[in-house]
This record gives sequence, C-alpha cells and structure tokens, in this order.
Amino acid sequence: MPPKPKLPRWMRLWQLRLNRRARTEVVDIRRRIAMVGGAVLLGLVALAFAAAGDHAQRLIFAIAGVAWWLPLLITPAAFAAIVWTATRYFPESRGSGIPQIIAAGRHPETSAKGPLVSLRTAFAKLGLTLATLAVGGSVGREGPTVQVSAAIMVAVHRLLRVRVTAGVFIAGGAAGVAAAFNTPLAGIAFAIEELAAAYEQRVAVLTMGAVLIAGLVSLSIAGDYVYFGVMRETLPVIDVLMIAPVAGIGGGLAGGVFARIVLAASDRTAGWARRAAARPVAFAALCGMVVALVGVATHGGTWGTGYDVTKFLVEGHQGKLWFFPAKFAAALASTLSGAPGGIFAPSLAVGAGFGNLLTPIFPGSSAGAVVMMGMVAYFVGVVRAPLTAVIILIEATAARGVILPLFATALIADWTSAQVCPTRLYHGLSRRMMPAKTAAARQGDA
Repeated sequence: MPPKPKLPRWMRLWQLRLNRRARTEVVDIRRRIAMVGGAVLLGLVALAFAAAGDHAQRLIFAIAGVAWWLPLLITPAAFAAIVWTATRYFPESRGSGIPQIIAAGRHPETSAKGPLVSLRTAFAKLGLTLATLAVGGSVGREGPTVQVSAAIMVAVHRLLRVRVTAGVFIAGGAAGVAAAFNTPLAGIAFAIEELAAAYEQRVAVLTMGAVLIAGLVSLSIAGDYVYFGVMRETLPVIDVLMIAPVAGIGGGLAGGVFARIVLAASDRTAGWARRAAARPVAFAALCGMVVALVGVATHGGTWGTGYDVTKFLVEGHQGKLWFFPAKFAAALASTLSGAPGGIFAPSLAVGAGFGNLLTPIFPGSSAGAVVMMGMVAYFVGVVRAPLTAVIILIEATAARGVILPLFATALIADWTSAQVCPTRLYHGLSRRMMPAKTAAARQGDA
C-alpha cells in the first residue's frame, strides 16, 4: 500500500488550528449548557425549599397550640439531635452555608470533589435547615440556598465534564441569593461583595447569566412578588440627616456585637467558646432552650425566619418594642448552636425590630422608611455588605424613594461595625474550612 502523500506544512498548521477551534467551541457549548441547566435546576430547588420552609416553621406553632410548655421540651432536644446529626455525619452542613462557598472558591478544582459542595451535603443542609425551622429555630434559608445552589452548579458542570473554576461557585451562590429573595440585582451585588475575591470579566458574565436565569425561573413560577411588602414612602432630606446617623451607629453597633460573638465562638478565643466546642450537643440543647424560652415568652413572635413580622413593620404598622431584643437573642442562640440555617432573614428581622424602636423617636417620619433604615443598618452591621443590603431591600420592597437614605445609613453602619468587629463575618467563619496555609494568608489580609 503506497504511503499517503504528506500535506504541505501550511495545510497541517491550518488543520491543527481548525481542530483546536472545534475543541474550544465544544467546550464553550458544554459550559453554556452547564450554566443554563444548573441555573434552571437551582431555581426550582430554591422555590421548593422556600415553600417547604414556610410549611416547616408552622409546626412549632402547632406544637405550642397543643400545650404552651411543649416547646420547652421539644426545641432543646431537637436542637441537640440536629447538631449531633450534622456533627457526626454532615459536618460541612453546619451553620450558614455562605462561608463554605467562600472557602471552596479558594481551591475550586479540589473543593469540587470535596464535601463542602457535594450533593450529599446539600441534601443534608436542606433537611436539617427545615428541621431547625420546624422546632422554632431563628434561622433563614438564604445561606443554605447559596450552598445548595453552588453544589448543584458544580454537580452539573462535573456531569458535563466542564472544568470547575471559582466562577462556578460564585455564579451558583449568587443565583441562589437571587432565587431565594426574587432579587436578581442583589444576587450580582452579593457575588461582588462577598463571594468573589477576584472579579474577572468571564466570572461576571457567568454570574449574571446564572442569576438572570434563576431569577426568571423564580419569576415565572412564583410571580412578580415583593418579598417584604410594598413601601412607597419617602423621607425629606432633613429627616434623613437626623435618622441616618442614629440608625447607622445603633444598628452598626448591634450588628457588630452579633458578628463579634459569633466569630469568637468560631475561633474559640474565649473560655466559654472552648467549653461549648468541647460539648457541642449539650451546648446546642442549651441554645435550643433559650430559643424556646424566648419564643414562649413572646407567644411565638421570635420563632422561624421572621418574614411575617418584618413585612408587617415595613408596611408601616407599629410593632411590639420587645421584638428587637427578643429576636436578637433568638437569632444569636440559633446561630451559636451550630444548627444548619442562614443569617440573612433573621438579621433583616432583627433590623426591622431595631427600626421599630426608632419610630417613636421620629414620629413625624414615615414609619416604614425608618424601619427599613434600621434593617439596612443592622444587616450591614452583621455581614458588612452595604451594597447587597441596600439592593436587597430596594428589590424586596419596591422602595425606590429611599435609595439614598438607605445608602447613607449603610455606609455609617459599615464603618461603625468595623470598629466593633474588624473581621467580616462570613470571611472569618470561612477560615476554619480552609487549609491552614490559606487560612493564615486570609487572616493576614484581613
């Protein structure tokens, strides 16, 4: 058989170039399919999780309806069982879920095969968070949605054999925020402020695509709803100049104290934190007793996410003045327990309670606007993400008339919180989930 004639060098180079371009186009197509498919899937999961969470948190009220003292028995025991299960079988499911994604994003290819974003951890996170809500835990579902969404996005990329980069974690987590709150712009802002250490153009495109698709899924199924009700009021400039410093400093201080206590527990820098870490199940039962006592004393006012009370206050109604300290205590106990659950919703509820405290001080101003300034101040004090906080509230209330007052309050609260707790909460919590060298480098940067 005669040998094949050798092609000219220029033809071989051209053929090689065409083959490379074809391979690149195939990879790009798979990447787009993975992004679109993952965003649609996580949007559906987020909606199902939201509906299940709303049903789950009604259980504690049914229990209290049978006998007012039953939560005093059930909640501590359930907290202990939830934390024991999480610690024994699913340690990466404990807490919020956002620190896990920050930690995973530092080493994306290694973390993609690890437990931080595995589907096993994700399903455990869903179930244990619902269980925490069912027994009165003052936790949110936004942080868990972020971790679950990132896990889904990673799983789809691995299934389609697409390389997992930091952008996949960022896009999945940001899309989770967008789907949980029905706030696409807040998802993008959250990616910039919290998840992305280096925000490159390719990451931006991937994130925006995932966020918009997840938002469209939520919009098409749940409708164009505003999360915390509608607030159309505005504030005169003179009112803003008086309220913003009071709300910003007060909310920043309270949020900074919350963050500092949670970080002290995570870092085990205090004696009580080391003792709690040595007996996590017993400490979780103690935290559950605090949650139950506060809930019983307030007739269930502090149980669950706090969405209903927050919406009531944002719409301008006068609430109970005890709600702020009571919800603060319940949210702090729930977070310190280590039970799976987020910080977003409880922080917004506590902030609404703080804003409600300010309304008698400024009786001539719009109560809903003052409450929102309290919300943004406390939320920023806890998570130190002013852009995310403002955009979430604007999108979740359609309150475009108070954008500048919210920004002014958020910036004051951010500065105030930094004086109390210099380390940002989620980044501080993520250190314990990183390899020792990476965590040390992150601590040096902070």
